[in-house]
Amino acid sequence: MNRQEAEKQVARLRQQIAYHNYRYHVLDSPEISDAEFDRLMRELEALEAQFSDLVTPDSPTQRVGGQPLDRFATITHTTPMLSLQNAFEEEEVREFDQRIKRFLKTDRDLPYVAEPKLDGVAVEVLYDDGAFTLGATRGDGVTGEDVTANLRTIRSLPLRLLPAGEVPVPAYLEARGEVLMLRRDFEALNQKQEAAGEKVFANPRNAAAGSLRQLDPRITAQRPLRIYFHSVGALRGTAIRTHWELLQAFKAWGLKVEPNITLCETIEQAIAYHRRLSQERERLPYEIDGVVLKLNDRALQDELGTIAKSPRWALAYKFEAKQAVTRILEIRPQVGRTGALTPVAVMEPVTLAGVTVSRATLHNQDEIDRKDVRAGDWVMVQRAGDVIPEVVEVLKERRTGTEEPYRLPDKCPECGSRVVRFEDEAVSRCVDMACPAQVRERIIHFASKRAMDIEGLGEKLVEQLVDRALIRDPADLYALTRDDFMQLERMGDKLASNLLDAIARSRRTTLPKLLFALGIRHVGETMAKLLAEHYPTLDALMPATEEELSAIHQVGPEIAKSVVAFFAQPENRRIIEKLRGHGVHYERVKAMAGRKLSGQSFIFTGGLTALSRDEAKARVEALGGKVVSSVSKTTSYVVVGEDPGSKLADARRLAVPILNEEEFLKLLE
Repeated sequence: MNRQEAEKQVARLRQQIAYHNYRYHVLDSPEISDAEFDRLMRELEALEAQFSDLVTPDSPTQRVGGQPLDRFATITHTTPMLSLQNAFEEEEVREFDQRIKRFLKTDRDLPYVAEPKLDGVAVEVLYDDGAFTLGATRGDGVTGEDVTANLRTIRSLPLRLLPAGEVPVPAYLEARGEVLMLRRDFEALNQKQEAAGEKVFANPRNAAAGSLRQLDPRITAQRPLRIYFHSVGALRGTAIRTHWELLQAFKAWGLKVEPNITLCETIEQAIAYHRRLSQERERLPYEIDGVVLKLNDRALQDELGTIAKSPRWALAYKFEAKQAVTRILEIRPQVGRTGALTPVAVMEPVTLAGVTVSRATLHNQDEIDRKDVRAGDWVMVQRAGDVIPEVVEVLKERRTGTEEPYRLPDKCPECGSRVVRFEDEAVSRCVDMACPAQVRERIIHFASKRAMDIEGLGEKLVEQLVDRALIRDPADLYALTRDDFMQLERMGDKLASNLLDAIARSRRTTLPKLLFALGIRHVGETMAKLLAEHYPTLDALMPATEEELSAIHQVGPEIAKSVVAFFAQPENRRIIEKLRGHGVHYERVKAMAGRKLSGQSFIFTGGLTALSRDEAKARVEALGGKVVSSVSKTTSYVVVGEDPGSKLADARRLAVPILNEEEFLKLLE
């Protein structure tokens, strides 16, 4: 066979393999046997070996390849992957429907697409001219991890979209979905892990997440992962009017869609769908924790836009938390990084939503008193949001009289220092900042992924480092040596090297991550970003007064007081200087005050043609402005698109400046 003949045969084989892969993984309706499919693959592999210049990245032979990574690269999503508002009651769902109708000024029934809310790992995959080019995890919604090589190993993910006839393959597509593991595959994997003496996974979601985040794609390829698609980030080159049409197009292009998705003509049909699915969820081959409702009309979706971090046009209608009855054996106080003592119920192990739990939070002394929880009580427990175990109620009719009331101790169980409860708090705290439990928790927080991201430095290793007095604060991490790590239990040369490399990599960070890592009370990720935008260096932030901080939009008196108190502590300043001495440095964030739209607020009404609502909001925020939800006298501009709503009248009534789309775009230049 000459090269020209080989090229034609390679193209034919790839087309056949893609088609049969689609029949098997997407339609669940294979036309040929596994042996015949394997024969086609072997023939293609032989031709590509003979004519190596014919090998392309989208060839089915190239699913698994490449060397293991040191770490995942970071990807910024072009359109944020937003979270969803939650609802637990039927009336909340009906109110969601009414809010949309009020916004759109209509009383007609609105069709919704109802989808099982898959309990997996959210990802986004990019197709350029039909070819799979990039895949990333959701991450924090703005940035995720580049897991392209691992996603390629999932057989149900097409490396090239199939031509669909009536719906042409888009020029560019950002498809979003969930990577998951079927229950039966999860059980088989755990049996295999246990037989090999390896770690077993707690539930299918953890197994899917751990498999997708393997640095070696060859390991991911051995895991039984599936992927289902449900939405889109960006779509160019194909006109699709409704969400239902989008899902049908996904299937035609070879992207697998959950088969139980239903088009509901009214909100009552959607509620009935939720009732039915809640009864059938245990019979499904994978874990789900609710139903996602999406307004079907995509033009109306754009008009509705987003509020905070969620779209107005979608809702997660969660199932009732799964509950079980068990007995509290004892109640123990647990000390956190801020010194807060949290009472924890140690219970007889019980299986809850597929996970064995033996502990549940009791929150604080007030909550214990309110529910009258005692050691020895039989209690109803549930996983709040199907995640965090909590005690719902005490079954007092089962008491025998031997149950013991509980009070949090006056002395810290870790260091013996005084425990106090301030007037304005429900929490009792250990006031000794040198308390070993606080030290451990602060360092665990400092090293966590969303903070300094020191990969591999988990809770047990930190506990050993603190207990052996090898570290006393987060800055001491950067002074650790190989000999220090080799003192720890179950430590080898390779693990020690990996930990030292991870610590070294974390020396370079960003100011928001460093601020979050320092563990300032009330300063989470969002607040850390906001502070970094107003104070581009630590030296600028540390002398800030409560009055200055409170003047920043979204920084309240409590946050301002906490920030000032943190930097007033000599010990905290000492740790910051130690971090600098060990070479920890950060990229500066451009000060908000120096940006073009700093201090200005915008409202959008009506549809824009050049930008989506999310893109317009991102452009405003990138220039220092903010997008608000209601018109007031302090609003800087109301941007008016096609078919504007009542906000245009509000703007005219309050004499707020009005921009059309062209004027808005000029302002952004």
